[in-house]
Amino acid sequence: MKIYLDIDGVILNKDLTIPEYGKEFISYLVANYHCYWLSTHCKGDKNNALNHLSKVYPPTILEQLKKIKPANWTDLKTEAIDMAEDFIWLEDYPFEAEKMVLKRAHKIDSLITVDLNRKNELQSVQNKIEQLTAKINSSS
Repeated sequence: MKIYLDIDGVILNKDLTIPEYGKEFISYLVANYHCYWLSTHCKGDKNNALNHLSKVYPPTILEQLKKIKPANWTDLKTEAIDMAEDFIWLEDYPFEAEKMVLKRAHKIDSLITVDLNRKNELQSVQNKIEQLTAKINSSS
């Protein structure tokens, strides 16, 4: 299954620090899913995303981040998502227009909104991913 991954507010705090459980979360995602950048830091070219993250994450995690593929979009991030496939999108601030696209495609449940201000947020998000993956796999 595909995971579409935002950067700021999801795997990077607003103050440009690694969130609690950030390194473990990245390792989990890369080991278990086909990951794609869906971020303003990557519109078809992952080098900008990697340069941005290299200021914060250690080399061992950067090696894992290099495995994440770029997604290409122009106006709405949903342009990069194949709505015909199962996916999970991790985003801290989805636009209303993007949520409408997901609703029209009956994929709104594929969006997990991340709030790094909540305690243990990435562990909670990982649990949601596992539950959603199990639900999707059982209905296929």
